[in-house]
Amino acid sequence: MDQPTVGILHPGSMGAAVAACATTNAAAVLWCETGRSTASAARAAQFGLTPVAELAELLDRSDIVISLCPPAAAEDLARDVAEHRFTGVYVEANAINPERAQRIAALLEPAATVVDGGVVGSPPVRGKTPTLYLSGPVGETERIEALFADTAVRTAVLGTNVGQASALKLSYAAFQKTSRVLVALAVGMAREHGVDQELIEVASRRTDSYLAEPEYVAKTAARAWRWGPELEEAADALAAAGLPPEMLSAAAVTLARWNDAKDGELTLTDALDQLAQP
Repeated sequence: MDQPTVGILHPGSMGAAVAACATTNAAAVLWCETGRSTASAARAAQFGLTPVAELAELLDRSDIVISLCPPAAAEDLARDVAEHRFTGVYVEANAINPERAQRIAALLEPAATVVDGGVVGSPPVRGKTPTLYLSGPVGETERIEALFADTAVRTAVLGTNVGQASALKLSYAAFQKTSRVLVALAVGMAREHGVDQELIEVASRRTDSYLAEPEYVAKTAARAWRWGPELEEAADALAAAGLPPEMLSAAAVTLARWNDAKDGELTLTDALDQLAQP
């Protein structure tokens, strides 16, 4: 198969590094200089990307376009591409929800073919190997797999429906990123009372991720009637320490959906079904 020409839209720290991996199996990887910062230009040059002056030129020359930009800009960027009637493969690889990914597909099709993507992991530099999850038409996802074959970007195809890759990305991000915020709140509360080092010592006894133990959700549901008020107390403690309490207050509201499961024997399915009921 001939090597494709690839366009990367907005080469930020992740986009430029992913695009650099694509150069292994591409004829060229293009980026558009117009409106970009000197930092973007330096990053693109560092990774061996080829500059073009206008978006229209990038789209005319590219067989595959990869969109990796701040989530808020994803749809506006897709509209710009749609206005140029791009006819290749558009990889929507931003951290957006499945409904937005489907709206973007509707904007670009049938002129272009859209592959939904989601990058899980750090930029592929200094030995890091993120995974680009893909969903969409079989032939096109295979092209993206071939583009990143034998590079630091791993690929995994989830299915044929646009939105599946975005759903996995956001599901993981919801846990990973929120858990980091919870760490900040917990340590901040403990520091206010001079027990932060003791908190870290207690936590160091457990290194597994709760996300890898979904069966514990049912136990959480059964204990929610006690845990909710406990988190409300913790929210009050955060507020007293000058820290934002809203995250723990919201968690307490979420636990309240399980109040009827008090000390019951639930399955994971039961617990998730109850959680989905307002």
